[in-house]
Amino acid sequence: MINLEMTQKMIEIKNGMNGVAQSMLRPISRHYDDNEHQYPKELDVFRSMKIMSRPKKKKKDGEEQNPDKPGAKKPGSNLAMTITIEEMCWGDLGLLLSLPNAGLGNAAIIAVATDEQMEQFGNKWASMAITEPGAGSDSGSITTTAKLDGNEWVLNGEKIFVTCAERCDIAVIWATVDKSAGKAGIKSFIVEKGRPGFKLDKLEHKLGIRSNDTGTYVLDDCRIPKENILGSPEVKQSTEGFKGVMKTFDNTRPLVASMSLGVTRAALDFTREKIEESGIKLDYEKNPNNVSSLEKEFYLMEANLEAMRLLTWRSAWMMDNGEFNNLEASMAKAKSGRQGTLICQKCCDLLGPLGLSCDHLAEKWMRDVKITDIFEGTGQIQHLIVARNILEFSSKQLK
Repeated sequence: MINLEMTQKMIEIKNGMNGVAQSMLRPISRHYDDNEHQYPKELDVFRSMKIMSRPKKKKKDGEEQNPDKPGAKKPGSNLAMTITIEEMCWGDLGLLLSLPNAGLGNAAIIAVATDEQMEQFGNKWASMAITEPGAGSDSGSITTTAKLDGNEWVLNGEKIFVTCAERCDIAVIWATVDKSAGKAGIKSFIVEKGRPGFKLDKLEHKLGIRSNDTGTYVLDDCRIPKENILGSPEVKQSTEGFKGVMKTFDNTRPLVASMSLGVTRAALDFTREKIEESGIKLDYEKNPNNVSSLEKEFYLMEANLEAMRLLTWRSAWMMDNGEFNNLEASMAKAKSGRQGTLICQKCCDLLGPLGLSCDHLAEKWMRDVKITDIFEGTGQIQHLIVARNILEFSSKQLK
């Protein structure tokens, strides 16, 4: 069973990352929001750190047991990562997304790259390019093509809303090698910056996470080595290859949920501070029927924050213990993305003028948190995944 108490190691991670967020990220948060697309040079200290790595293979005699609880499954790197991300995003979400060598593309490479590809690309900053002008939430509808020509793949198409589009070293491009095969024909390719035919067309001006660069790629007869395909180039009748790449999201959706946790907690902490400064004492021993509407709103927001955290921790714990977490990852992402957005908006409501003033970060948190309900699968897509899992329907049966 999952143990909901934090271990000493988890507490140390939380405190350490909160210190980084408070001393490094919070002080520069407003500056890089105002100066969109400017690279935060303060983050260069993370370049030498191995933020994402491939987990070691398990020993043949089974999993290493938790020494504190004989026979119990243990918290591991994924749960530690969710705690780390929550604390960092308490500092600033856009800056967290700008950490070198920690892009979504890196997660895909770790998940499906060969040992040779890990050796060549494992230490490079990788973006993930999936979305197209005509293919958003339905990743299976992409039209970017990849054709084999001798010892090279030739890629053509356009990718939009790519996170870290300018700052990355390489990009993981999703393309189809056989349109008639549908999802089974979709593969991912590693494209290095500077390749002829690979162009960063523009950078977006955004509502939130403005310290992070989001851009558009155009591929025009872009040639890459044959070996730069992730996974097998074989097109089978099944969609197992596509599903394998999509499983990357089962690993990263809990991390997106953690991003919402961090921003939402920041907004609640600030709101609590201002409520108490106004002379209102939040008393959890009061009868729920005898509290003001403001207190009631705050307690409800705190309860939703805790629900977000427990769902997120559950999905991360399942990953650490080798359990299939597709349902739980989507539940965590759907709950955190939606409730985080609503809570940050409500905090600005309760704060009044302080919630709109650029002298404080509340309005920025409201703008930043919205992305967690959109990228890596919108809230609506997460509800579809949850429904399919519970009802045991396929994607064709429930759209």
